[in-house]
Amino acid sequence: MNLKGYRRDIDGLRAIAILSVLCFHVFPDLFPGGFIGVDVFFVISGFLISGIIIGNLEKGSFSLVGFYSRRIRRIFPALAVVLVACWAFGWFVLLTDEYKQLGKHIAGGAGFISNILFWRESGYFDSAADRKPLLHLWSLGIEEQFYIIWPLLMSLAFRRKLKLVSMMLLLAVISFLVNIGGIRGNAAGLFYSPVTRFWELLIGCILAYQVYYKVDLAAEVKLRIGALDSSAVGSRTAVSAV
Repeated sequence: MNLKGYRRDIDGLRAIAILSVLCFHVFPDLFPGGFIGVDVFFVISGFLISGIIIGNLEKGSFSLVGFYSRRIRRIFPALAVVLVACWAFGWFVLLTDEYKQLGKHIAGGAGFISNILFWRESGYFDSAADRKPLLHLWSLGIEEQFYIIWPLLMSLAFRRKLKLVSMMLLLAVISFLVNIGGIRGNAAGLFYSPVTRFWELLIGCILAYQVYYKVDLAAEVKLRIGALDSSAVGSRTAVSAV
């Protein structure tokens, strides 16, 4: 496996993720777990983006301006078409209040904060999902919020000779624990919050690191756990002797 060139396996995984989400929405009783396709997309995104960043950092050609300009060129043309189409369609099918709300969602989609807007709107008096034609942009908001932070952190860690994989693992564990810790609290917050979703993107980042540097992270983690266990046993033995 490598990170260069076209990856047919990743495109195939994207197709599976898309079909699972579509089947979940069309046949929710037959595919109750189809929403996991979104989580798969997050992992894929983290993998691809981190692979690009790591490669450019190693070659000394990484540029934050270049990275963000490529993201804008990749996302905004298609996003603009979707926003304009929904704005025109909403004029004919939505009520006044719903159309006003759509305007706010269009602004949120253009600014990549849709997930925050939908999070704040969730509750007893929330509008039905079929009256929010841009509801799907919540996932794009989380991805782009991650892309704002992650290249900066990777570039800083690389220049200061810090271990990228240690940073990835630490942040992934923190995000995952925050997610698990809030399960019995605000479900909407867990769903839309970038903090509780970043661990999924970071899994992709860790996989990209493993593929690029050809390291066996599982073996390394086991080795470190074994070293910690040995130290703990030594400490207990010393205490017992005293």
